[in-house]
Amino acid sequence: MEAFSRLTSMLLHALETREPTVDLLESFVDHWKSITRYYIETTDDSRPVRHTDIPWHLKQMLDILVFEEKQQGVEETGACMEYLLQHKVLETLCTLGKAQYPPGMSQQVLLFFSKLLSQMQKPLLHLVNVYRPVQKLIHLCALPGSKTEKEEAQFLLAVCSKLKQEPHTLRYVLEILDQPVARTPASDQSQFCTQASNQKTPLLSNQSESAASSPVQSECGLLSALLQLTKSQRAAVCVKAHESLLLLSSLQAGCSGEVLSAQTQLGTLLAGRLLELYSLLSVESLDPGQVQSWPHTTWRSQFSRSSSDLRSDFPAGDHMTNFFSWFDFLDELMKEAPQVLAVTLAQCVHQLWLVDVLQPQLLQTCEQVVLVSTSILCAAVRLVQSSSLLDQMIHFVLRTHTLTHLLLQRCDHISDQISLVSLSLVEELLQKPHRDILDVLVLCFLQSRSYLSPQASGVDDTHTETEDSEELEEDPFFSDTLFTDSPLLPPPPPVCGQGSAADVVNSFLCLVPVQVRSAQLLQEGGYESYIHDAHTLVTQCESLSQPWDWPLSVPPHSSSGEGAEFFEGHLLKVLFDRLGRILEQPYELNLQLTAVLSRLSAFNHPLLHEYLLNPYIHLSHCSRSLFSVLVRVMGEMMQRMQQVSNLTDRLLNTRRHLLGLNLSTGLEHLTLLRGVIVLEEFCKELAAVAFVKLPLDQN
Repeated sequence: MEAFSRLTSMLLHALETREPTVDLLESFVDHWKSITRYYIETTDDSRPVRHTDIPWHLKQMLDILVFEEKQQGVEETGACMEYLLQHKVLETLCTLGKAQYPPGMSQQVLLFFSKLLSQMQKPLLHLVNVYRPVQKLIHLCALPGSKTEKEEAQFLLAVCSKLKQEPHTLRYVLEILDQPVARTPASDQSQFCTQASNQKTPLLSNQSESAASSPVQSECGLLSALLQLTKSQRAAVCVKAHESLLLLSSLQAGCSGEVLSAQTQLGTLLAGRLLELYSLLSVESLDPGQVQSWPHTTWRSQFSRSSSDLRSDFPAGDHMTNFFSWFDFLDELMKEAPQVLAVTLAQCVHQLWLVDVLQPQLLQTCEQVVLVSTSILCAAVRLVQSSSLLDQMIHFVLRTHTLTHLLLQRCDHISDQISLVSLSLVEELLQKPHRDILDVLVLCFLQSRSYLSPQASGVDDTHTETEDSEELEEDPFFSDTLFTDSPLLPPPPPVCGQGSAADVVNSFLCLVPVQVRSAQLLQEGGYESYIHDAHTLVTQCESLSQPWDWPLSVPPHSSSGEGAEFFEGHLLKVLFDRLGRILEQPYELNLQLTAVLSRLSAFNHPLLHEYLLNPYIHLSHCSRSLFSVLVRVMGEMMQRMQQVSNLTDRLLNTRRHLLGLNLSTGLEHLTLLRGVIVLEEFCKELAAVAFVKLPLDQN
């Protein structure tokens, strides 16, 4: 074969010095006739194609076509290309490949088509004698028992790469008739998703029947072939199939997005694959904690490691890897796709997976099913990045009234585990760049400011003390001697209770009585670390909310709702209720609870700042704020602490145990002591958040 290559190089070099057109065409025709002559003269149909001269002749034909194009330029069609088109060479090759004669011929044909499409710069897919054999060859790909997956994946990647250069030829390759679309793309695909979800037979099984009466056509070509190859056991084949789908979905020119969204079943096929992988997950064997904290790894990483690296520590880990890898792939695809296509794909995922499959699991009463399904939703919310898919997930969680109310109720569930994962879901939602989350969960309930007393509506709220704050200052337990030496903090607030930045910060610092403070006993870092963490948190929240055009000041107090009892909203209600029981709840649950409240307080909306971080607002009857809830908790805490002997030593041992410094600690009052430590940390976190935010507010 090396001798043949040298001979070819000599031939092409000689041709450069002679009349190119006639000699190239003659050589091209000779190679083609040598191939056809083989079929006329050979009777041995068992001889593999690799033992014949056919691969060499095909390579020479391709080299001549590439050389001819370089000589004449892309604008003109050379004599060899004209011959290939007029004599339907590609059609004939496709037929020979389908017949698999000689054995292995399909592999050679796939390689020839791949190299032709990738090496020729001239537009080809609009030519009928090119796209028709390409269509036929596509139908031969991804068939059961195929032994040419590698070549098929390479060929389909070449087709999609060519489509990227010639997006106007998409209809030809997909075999879509050039006809006007009667409905909008989103409504067409959404309707088809609904039809598919209502079928009792397996997903996509009746596509050909539904396609007869729908503008969405049945997929038995490029899209289904690529999807089938993504399931290959060979990593290289899978990667090429994924890359081909990404190329195809990212076509931006013309109406490619509309074609793929309205006249193909791409969304249903991709969402169907997600369902297929999800169905392999065994709810009974999954650990909710491992599912919820599933690491963010790109879909490519699944194929970049050895099979031993892919094995997980728990039995269902491989299925989880496959599911979240495909989820990440869909997410990336929607980020790259035109908006009309991304929206359609996200709607299919919303209908076929979230509504039809995940929602019934979330609504179940079985604790294991609820834990696992909520954990999966929590992980999906954390991992999603594309705006289209995020929109649909937020719509699913916040606009499905029954589900939204249930998920928030479960933040205060009888099962601590369900409460923990539900609070984790809320925290994940608060970290997503979507304005509706805070609007729906919190801000819409605070907008009227009816938590203020009527007499406070005409005065400056920052100069009004609550009854709780007055009681707090008179309580001998609530004195501060711990932080006055810190250079980062202002002096303690004055007894008159003016709402300056210093007063607000110290109001939270002074909440925890001196007798139950234990952090300073270990001398583990100072208040500066809380400032650093708060600055990071506030910066993250400001970055999220910057595009949302929030007001700079609170709206006027509304008098329309006077006399009506203020309702803080379902989220703040369960958060405040749980905060009121912080002394009797598990440590991990308390940490999650305070993390959600800290993040809410870090957002720079004036209503959130007033309601969560201003201790001096005058609350209306039956209203409560974060500060007032903390005041009541502190009073209850001091009553309970009177029953604990050796309080300082017990608190110190408990804190050491939580830090891993002391593995042995008594079980008596352990939950209470841990709750006290969480309260101390939480109040310092709130003080640090106020310290970071208030200078900005006052400037």
